[in-house]
Amino acid sequence: MVAHSGLITVMERAARKAAPRLRRDFGEVQQLQVSRKGPADFVSQADQRAEQTLYEELKRARPDWGFLGEEGGAREGDPTKPRWIVDPLDGTTNFLHGVPHFAISIAVEEPRPNGQGEITQGLVYQPITDESFWAEKGRGAWLFDRRLRVSARRDLPDALIATGTPFLGHGDSAQWSKIYNAIGPEIAGIRRFGSAALDLAWVAAGRFDGYWESDLRPWDVAAGMLLVREAGGFVTDFRGGDQPMVRNEFLAANDGLHSKLHKLLAGALRK
Repeated sequence: MVAHSGLITVMERAARKAAPRLRRDFGEVQQLQVSRKGPADFVSQADQRAEQTLYEELKRARPDWGFLGEEGGAREGDPTKPRWIVDPLDGTTNFLHGVPHFAISIAVEEPRPNGQGEITQGLVYQPITDESFWAEKGRGAWLFDRRLRVSARRDLPDALIATGTPFLGHGDSAQWSKIYNAIGPEIAGIRRFGSAALDLAWVAAGRFDGYWESDLRPWDVAAGMLLVREAGGFVTDFRGGDQPMVRNEFLAANDGLHSKLHKLLAGALRK
């Protein structure tokens, strides 16, 4: 077995504690009570139950840490200590439509003097396939005990790229269309699967060769960004900056494809 810190054990234990109820709810998705919290932005009892389970498990392990969750928002902890960044169900719309592609995402953000914070541990767990992608800064990215590496493809015509498309009330359709029109004709294919956390985990695993999206939240991408970087890839904003969460723009790929995708994307945005 691959040696990892106790934090990964805590994160995996919490995810596996929340997962069985998510699987049961997924099997009874038509009976779930669902409310709207915004245009096309659904929240279900499943999200709320999963986040509460995760909060309780993580709080038990690190009682003085803060917690940022999609459903409950920020819960303050000791400001000198790390905080958890959690999405209990990334891919909620998939879940509510019976599409078996969603994940639990958990990340650790360490405080830094510049106030930005740094993601040092991340885990993306897919309850349906029982796949556990995890990473620690400086210790690589892993699927269970198998080391992950981003794909070795270098040529755009061979590349399969993931993205997230704008939808009701979210995203910039005009900007996305410009990027799509620049990138789409140059590559082998584009996929939109509906879970940013899994898109990034799949880039880390070499299943996707790259990924772009904007208008996301920290809990969508915190763990996945670390996975890609620890698997040897790059994650930047659309201008090539190394703080994509600041601009809320995300471009991920291996070193060879990242520069080519960035050139196409940046050129599209200049038009």
